[in-house]
Amino acid sequence: MLDKINSLKAEVEALTAGDAAEVEALRIKYLSKKGIIPALLVEFRSVPADQKRAIGVAINELKTLATDKINALRESVETQAAGSEGLDVTRSAAAVKLGTRHPLSLVREEIIDIFRRLGFTVAEGPEIEDDWHVFSSLNFAADHPARDMQDTFFIQRNPDVLLRTHTSSVQSRVMENSKPPIRIICPGRVYRNEAISARAHCFFHQVEALYVDRNVSFADLRQTLLYFAREMFGPETQIRLRPSYFPFTEPSAEMDISCDLCGGKGCGFCKGTGWVEILGCGMVDPNVLEACGIDSKVYSGFALGMGIERITNLKYRVKDLRMFSENDTRFLDEFTSAH
Repeated sequence: MLDKINSLKAEVEALTAGDAAEVEALRIKYLSKKGIIPALLVEFRSVPADQKRAIGVAINELKTLATDKINALRESVETQAAGSEGLDVTRSAAAVKLGTRHPLSLVREEIIDIFRRLGFTVAEGPEIEDDWHVFSSLNFAADHPARDMQDTFFIQRNPDVLLRTHTSSVQSRVMENSKPPIRIICPGRVYRNEAISARAHCFFHQVEALYVDRNVSFADLRQTLLYFAREMFGPETQIRLRPSYFPFTEPSAEMDISCDLCGGKGCGFCKGTGWVEILGCGMVDPNVLEACGIDSKVYSGFALGMGIERITNLKYRVKDLRMFSENDTRFLDEFTSAH
């Protein structure tokens, strides 16, 4: 019986087929229930006991050889058939279009990278917040306009649960749970109850930074701002600070950068002033430090915040804020090479 099996092995190795029908005929001949190889299993029952092991192994090898050979023939004739029709079966059915990074994501990562080089780490917090972390801990008075329903989205008419209006709530949480020195940057989405237009939206993105340690001064803040502006907008960029007011910083300031379109000479983009506003900043109010459990007599700090959409507009000249959230692929395709 071994001679018969070895003869069949040689026969299987020499098999050829010209088309799928011939391959199927070979499968039926050798591997179907009434085929040659299953018939060997019937003969196997009468094999002497001392030969069963060797013959059983040989039959299994023959079955494996026949299966592999017929599968190889089937693949070969299918490839030939496809080739004759001018088709490449290894290609996908449709061209795969590569995606792009969203412009807000590109700018967000660039801002984070700049502050990381200054030793800042990323901190994140919940978008659904409570009044304490969004307002009270940040020195907002009980009658502050930002608490009005026209500006803030409250959850189920609950005045203590709301969608955060700024990422300063992350700063509050970090100060409550960490000891100085603190050096963090807080990127995230924020929400305000505003009419949607080309210049405003009910949600947008912010990046805020906080540095708290001993002997932190306004000079440290200014140098940090100058470094950021020149890394983001170019080495020739100038900055200026104008007095302003925020409940959580004192003194407070708005920062402008020199217009890179006109070089500070004045144009339509900067409204003839030569300057463009990009962020708010200031020294952390001692009341905020104390509310978060930090001794304001020992530690001081600075904070700054900017809208990512605002920075993206300055870098890429996007005129309509709504384009960032409409997922228009024609707009997004413009940033294919930006990453």
